[in-house]
Amino acid sequence: MTTRVWSYLAEYHEEQDSILDAVRTVFESGQLILGKSVREFEREYAAYHGLRHCVSVDNGTNAVQLGLEALGVGSGDEVITVSNTAAPTVVAIDGTGAKPVFVDVREQDYLMDVDLIEAAITARTKAIVPVHLYGQCVDMEPVRRLAEKHGLVVLEDCAQAHGARHHGRLAGTMSDAAAFSFYPTKVLGAYGDGGAVITSDDTVARNLRRLRYYGMEEVYYVVQTPGHNSRLDDVQAEILRRKLTRLNDYIVARRAIAARYAEELSDVDGLVLPATTPGNDHVHYVYVVRHPERDTIIERLKGYDIALNISYPWPVHTMTGFSHLGYRQGDLPVTERLAKQIFSLPMYPSLALDEQDKVISALRDVLATL
Repeated sequence: MTTRVWSYLAEYHEEQDSILDAVRTVFESGQLILGKSVREFEREYAAYHGLRHCVSVDNGTNAVQLGLEALGVGSGDEVITVSNTAAPTVVAIDGTGAKPVFVDVREQDYLMDVDLIEAAITARTKAIVPVHLYGQCVDMEPVRRLAEKHGLVVLEDCAQAHGARHHGRLAGTMSDAAAFSFYPTKVLGAYGDGGAVITSDDTVARNLRRLRYYGMEEVYYVVQTPGHNSRLDDVQAEILRRKLTRLNDYIVARRAIAARYAEELSDVDGLVLPATTPGNDHVHYVYVVRHPERDTIIERLKGYDIALNISYPWPVHTMTGFSHLGYRQGDLPVTERLAKQIFSLPMYPSLALDEQDKVISALRDVLATL
């Protein structure tokens, strides 16, 4: 059987009674859209983070876009972020009508280089979107200081960082608002699509609730301002409620797998293992390693029936869909160099020990022959 970067099947077999009960609970409730399960999940997810509000939406991309719109970002504005991210981060910024502006990432942890932000700020800059990539947080203290100095809003992209902490603070609690994805692969994943924005700002939360429902607010069928159709369905919300109670267990399991990879692969020449930045509690959404012969390694591992992933092989600023932004090869040298060398090992809580052994052994064998 092929070993893949991610699979939900083992988890489902372990948790199917809870998952199927969640489905029955919703189907028997008589409410399928914006019902009790959505309200309860929103309350519980906000409480988990110690914030006042959680507004759920239909996916993580819309969580970023609606979050920015709720913060007042729109046409003519500029939003500073990174190119070493999943394209949806930038698609969402573009969807607001604002212009994405990229800064490079750091060599040691692949996260936003916060020392480059101030030079990227212009009179049009409205927001900063730090991406908590791969399971650990951007250094948020300087981001907040710059935002305050220049009158900017900050939206954390936490799609890959559920439960991660930065100097003790949970990802998503260090800004004006934060966007999450509940895509099935995530640390807290649904059995379908889903997303949410968390905030303690009452006005932002009210804006979000209006934006996700066509622009309607207190009176249905009356649009106050143009909005979207972006709602988390109750089935996914009820599943997420059950899984939220197990989130810390998922994180413990991910950290155990990461520790095992580190122990077994630390002596392999040329393979750069992920580093946890001081002050961060890493949740290891993905386990990203680095090697200059990345493409050869991945190809040879196919012979061991192991299929790996690259997060991400094409920096966003080099994609044809964003050529209108005017970036060229060489503009973000660290990001571009990483894109040619990084790849992800299998990482999910139910990854069995024998599968871990298979990956470790095969990777050692392949690297020994390079």
